[in-house]
Amino acid sequence: MAAAEASASFLGLGPGSRDPSSGSRRRSRGPRNRKKGWKRLSGPEAQLGREVSDFLEEVASEQRITGGLISEQPDEGLFFLDTGNATKDKGRPSPPQKPLHVDLVLQPLSKVPAPKDILAHQIPNARKLRHHREFWAKQAAKGRFPREERRLRSRLRRDKPPPAPPHREKGRSDPQRDFYDLWGAHNPLDQALVGQDPWFLQQTKKAKIKRPTRLQPLPEVPALEVIDGGGSYNPAFGEHQALLLRAHEEELKKQREEQKLERRLKIPDGIPLPTPETVLQEQCEGLLEEEEEEEEEEQDKEVEPREAPKGSKGKKTEQQRRREKEARALAQQQRREAAARRARQELFRLRALRRHVTRAEAELRRRRALRAAARAAERSRPRRVGRLRYQAPALDVQLSHEIPECLRGLKPEGSILRDRFKSFQKRNMIEPRERAKFKRRYRLKYVEKRAFRAVT
Repeated sequence: MAAAEASASFLGLGPGSRDPSSGSRRRSRGPRNRKKGWKRLSGPEAQLGREVSDFLEEVASEQRITGGLISEQPDEGLFFLDTGNATKDKGRPSPPQKPLHVDLVLQPLSKVPAPKDILAHQIPNARKLRHHREFWAKQAAKGRFPREERRLRSRLRRDKPPPAPPHREKGRSDPQRDFYDLWGAHNPLDQALVGQDPWFLQQTKKAKIKRPTRLQPLPEVPALEVIDGGGSYNPAFGEHQALLLRAHEEELKKQREEQKLERRLKIPDGIPLPTPETVLQEQCEGLLEEEEEEEEEEQDKEVEPREAPKGSKGKKTEQQRRREKEARALAQQQRREAAARRARQELFRLRALRRHVTRAEAELRRRRALRAAARAAERSRPRRVGRLRYQAPALDVQLSHEIPECLRGLKPEGSILRDRFKSFQKRNMIEPRERAKFKRRYRLKYVEKRAFRAVT
């Protein structure tokens, strides 16, 4: 019996033998109590698995939409009473209006609340920090403090506290603290330096720093400039003529600049145009006449007579020295007398000098006013930010015969993008730019292919 059972566990080699595992023994297909194993089932078990899966999905959908199973919902949550256009009683309050469909579409469909973000409430090393705080709280009760706090306490004991001012300013971190201009005249940081010696402030590095040029206010130009009334699609006659006059003056200015450039580049009348012969002559100028000039110089040297030796002058006599000394003394005395005479005459010119000083002061005040006006006008002009200068855009203007009769026939003028770009440049927000020019670095090389060369 034991031998028969042992032989049954092995594969038979006889003609009538068969695989012992192909009988009633079946291979396991995995667990059937999970959804993963339902797909591997066949027959009624597979149908049962699909039905259970559909049921669970339907239950989950009902929970998302209605907040629970429909079979468990009350009648008031599933049905409503349509009263139609029933008359409203004056004594009763009006029922709440039904929300609009657009509002209902924006409401969330899912009734399941969003999961709580646990990571948002977690703090790294929270347990370690809590133990650290508890430890130092116990040490503080015993009179022991960390190293940083001990240093701070010793510094406070060493330094004498300053006297309390009558009006203590609020701290920098206080949101109720008043704001002030750092570069203004009433800066509270500079109040302690008022009345002190400028040289002392300069040597102690406490003098007020001059506001840098890059922090100067931007030009007083609005972000959006509105065109004049003459640029409207239905402008008044006077405003439109004024706009046309401005555009005409700009065109004349451009034309004068072009004519000025042409006059400078134009060849003057009476001068013939250069030819190849004249160009060659100018290039060879001075090369063929060097030998002739050398010969002429040699002939001039031969013709020139020899100069006689200069004779030696004798010494001055005593009489000559005395006369020169007397002449110098007389000239000096005459200069002193002339200066005294001019000083006496200046006394009679006090009125003229007073008028001259008054006119000079008036001229100085006028120039000072002009400089102040020029500085005020300079604030509204764009500065030199980059390599190029700011070029004002052309006026968008329509001629009298181009103005449409109605708004539908209006043609667009200018570009909004170009207008914004020019506005940024005028307010010194970006530098003036120009379109990049393509410059080929290497010369193009033409190569004839071998196949094409064989055909030709």
